[in-house]
Amino acid sequence: MMLAPVRALAVLLLLGAGSALAQDLGKDTGTQNRAASTVDKTPPGTLEKVTLPPLANPDAPNIPAKELFARKLTPFAGPARSIGGYAKGCMAGAEELPITGPTWQVMRLSRNRNWGNPKLIDFIRRFGANAKKVGWNGLLIGDMAQPRGGPMLSGHASHQIGLDADVWFSPMPDHVLSREEREMNGAVNMVAPSGLDVDHSLWTPVHTALVKAAAEDPEIARIFVNAAIKKAMCSEAGSDRDWLAKVRPWWGHAEHFHVRLNCPPDSPRCESQPPVPSGDGCGHALDFWFTAGVLHPKPPEKPPGPRTGPMLAALPAACKQVVKAP
Repeated sequence: MMLAPVRALAVLLLLGAGSALAQDLGKDTGTQNRAASTVDKTPPGTLEKVTLPPLANPDAPNIPAKELFARKLTPFAGPARSIGGYAKGCMAGAEELPITGPTWQVMRLSRNRNWGNPKLIDFIRRFGANAKKVGWNGLLIGDMAQPRGGPMLSGHASHQIGLDADVWFSPMPDHVLSREEREMNGAVNMVAPSGLDVDHSLWTPVHTALVKAAAEDPEIARIFVNAAIKKAMCSEAGSDRDWLAKVRPWWGHAEHFHVRLNCPPDSPRCESQPPVPSGDGCGHALDFWFTAGVLHPKPPEKPPGPRTGPMLAALPAACKQVVKAP
């Protein structure tokens, strides 16, 4: 599903300021009656072995970087480093999150995106334990990063330096999920089709407590959620509101929330974002997200062409060594 020029403009402005991410929403034939800003369809994975064919000329300067990074199935050896920006970088020394832990399970294993900076792995372990304390049975983890980070073939503009992770708004079940369940089970959209509010038959105060637990972790820089979800949390937060500043509205993010860590001190080439604006980001700060142009944008006059993504030369110089190593 394609969004209107207002979204494209907002993406350029926000990424230019280094303050947000852009994420593909994908095509979904079952969401025509849903507000555009709430479409967050998590596509199924596959039970088949995924093997990309070798590139005819991987050294050609016109090969998109995503084609190179997607073909690296193991991490770059060496100290853990996040290199570049969240939407323009790569990662060395990545750690793989085990697919099943005491307080989490990884979804969509076929994507091979359960990799991250060790700081992200530590956060997920810590967050899973804290989530239990607020009544959440366990985390379902979506996309993190590829083994060497970098641009992905589908789904995200960020998630490139091992400091981003998607967490489903559905709790972990009481059994270890099968491979088929991990690939095929769908996430649940928590936002009403109008886009103006959460679906109160699904949203609970425990969802708010879950996001609050993540936001209060000192390693967290930002958390991205749908604007209707942010609105609901604003109304439920009470007088304890400091954590709300880290929770930022964005398109989609209705089936999952996106956590982003600060740059680790031992990654000097990691590019931090500016601090979040002051205030809780509630009230009139959310008005833009509930305008007709965002909820029901007009289709573009000319459908945009396919996005190739950046070439390797556009990434930090160190990323060439990372992706070219065996």
